[in-house]
Amino acid sequence: MATRIAAVVAVALLAPPAGWPQEPAQELPPPITVDVNVVNILASVRDRRGALVPNLTKDDFIVTEDGKPQEIRYFARETELPLTMGLLVDVSRSQRNLIEVEKSAADQFFNSVLRKKDMAFIISFGEEAELLQDLTSSPALLRTGLEELQVKAPVSGLHPGPVPTIHKPRGTVLFDAVYLAAREKLAREVGRKVMVLITDGVDMGSRMSRDQAIEAAHKADAVIYAIYYVDHSAYGGWGAPSDSDLKRMAEQTGGRVYKVGRKQSLSDVFRELQEEMRSQYALGYTPSNSERDGSFRQIEVRTRDKSLKVRARKGYYAGK
Repeated sequence: MATRIAAVVAVALLAPPAGWPQEPAQELPPPITVDVNVVNILASVRDRRGALVPNLTKDDFIVTEDGKPQEIRYFARETELPLTMGLLVDVSRSQRNLIEVEKSAADQFFNSVLRKKDMAFIISFGEEAELLQDLTSSPALLRTGLEELQVKAPVSGLHPGPVPTIHKPRGTVLFDAVYLAAREKLAREVGRKVMVLITDGVDMGSRMSRDQAIEAAHKADAVIYAIYYVDHSAYGGWGAPSDSDLKRMAEQTGGRVYKVGRKQSLSDVFRELQEEMRSQYALGYTPSNSERDGSFRQIEVRTRDKSLKVRARKGYYAGK
């Protein structure tokens, strides 16, 4: 109250006495607004032997959009940016023998990779996609969410999950889960955004297509890492399902596919993934083509050292 009274008195003292000539009121210029469209890219770099290269600078990179060179205006190492991660776990019947291993390995992974400013959420998908744990930085809450992972019995169309699949037979709604995670959880976040999928790569019953899932990930600036984990006994000797859809989603968004097998356990894969995520580069540029027509723009990221291989997203949508 005292502050308010003092302000009123000050205004009264500064006001000119009645009868003094008044200067014409000056019209203030309109406020200046700046709308900056920045394309964000997460990139990892490996040498000829496949080893990660973590010590590059901005000047080591070249970025082109639709074949035209772009000026890199923003550059950071991964340690300087917060991480938002979605763990998407396949709980269809073909994964029932693997879930306990996934719970333990994922818990260790969260404890190793997440830092104070980082957030994570957990989605399970089988006949439907279900959010088991919303965004949190709490290891205890994430552990509780992991404990809820279990094979789900088919559900009635009268009670659809977060991603409705009533019009198609339900099996494993992989693409719907990716779409949901990108649109509902990652699109509003800033910093590094990553999806980690644990699945055998089978989709059955999704309303969204693979390309729609990729588009949603592009629009959310999210990188997809897929862990291809197959219980061969679930397929009765018919051979393992294809991982082609996982490869497509990962490659288009700048991620990769890891395979669990006899020589590499799930814990080994998580350690390798953790190493890659800690060796990423964040690049940003304002596109020379300023049109926001909703079209897809092709991106290429490479290094001046031609012996190095860069993994980064293949493009983005110029949002209207």
